[in-house]
Amino acid sequence: MVEMVSRPYAAAFEKFAAGKPEILCLSADLTSSCEIDGFRDRHPDQFLSMGMAEQNMLSFAGGLGLAGFRPFIHTFGVFMYRRPYDQLMASIAYPRRKVRLMGFLPGVTTPGGMTHQSIEDISVMRSIPNMTILETGDATEVESICEAADSIDGPVWCRVLRGSVPRLFDTPIKVGEMRVLSEGTDILVVSSGISTEEAMRARSALAKAGLSIRHIHLHTIKPFDHKQLLDHIGSVKHGVVTLENHVTEGGVGSLVAETMADAGIGKRLVRLGLKDTYAHGGSRAYLMRYYGLDALALVGGIEDLMGARFGITEDDLATARVDDVHSLVKAEAL
Repeated sequence: MVEMVSRPYAAAFEKFAAGKPEILCLSADLTSSCEIDGFRDRHPDQFLSMGMAEQNMLSFAGGLGLAGFRPFIHTFGVFMYRRPYDQLMASIAYPRRKVRLMGFLPGVTTPGGMTHQSIEDISVMRSIPNMTILETGDATEVESICEAADSIDGPVWCRVLRGSVPRLFDTPIKVGEMRVLSEGTDILVVSSGISTEEAMRARSALAKAGLSIRHIHLHTIKPFDHKQLLDHIGSVKHGVVTLENHVTEGGVGSLVAETMADAGIGKRLVRLGLKDTYAHGGSRAYLMRYYGLDALALVGGIEDLMGARFGITEDDLATARVDDVHSLVKAEAL
């Protein structure tokens, strides 16, 4: 049974930041939604409410970085790069400020629809010089994201999960590494974020169908260990399937495709994710099924790669958990 952890970021950030005056907590009018309301109440000297003014917040954070502070910015991911893109580039990325951008509601983890779903942020951040990209996939990674981000000499983009989060791993994030979850020899599955649990749900059914799955989980998307990925690709016979909570263009699927192309790897690649579309509103489970981001979609992708059908149904997969993906103090999930 998977352990569920309630609001792991709230406790982890307070434990990490409390008593460190050089670390400042910035909020853009979404304090409780980003689970930092308790920190605000107990550590007001380290908290700054910047209001619904993201462009000003990012420029201000760049100035704080210049002054020797290490600001942690908290808001929904979409509001931290779509609105203030110029400030992100000029005030934070270009001068390599130690600003930690904590982006909540990655991909389809919110029913808020297009305005709240951060679906192309990895594509954007991968193209920005000096930017590190980290993504959390379970409670342990959420609990270790602050320390991991703060170890970087420069800006860091973090995709952070909130609310009720499963504990899948027992070791913290180690920047630059990838987690090897199974060491099969037929197909390599590369997943990140919430997609990793879906891939884990499918593994036993695929094994019963006679497939040996090698599965790696990425929490560090930039910088990326291309050699290690190539070693994994070389260890499987048939090819690679990527699964991500993001558009397939510019994300993990593109990262793997670029790595394979640069090395002249001729194996098949199937990229699963949002296919040139925005997502509409709905529950996380519904959206992952509708847009082909869940365990059953992974089975279908492997079937397409293999040119075979295995007869695997939802009933054959490990049970999906039922969770609150939103903060408990925000019943409307925003």
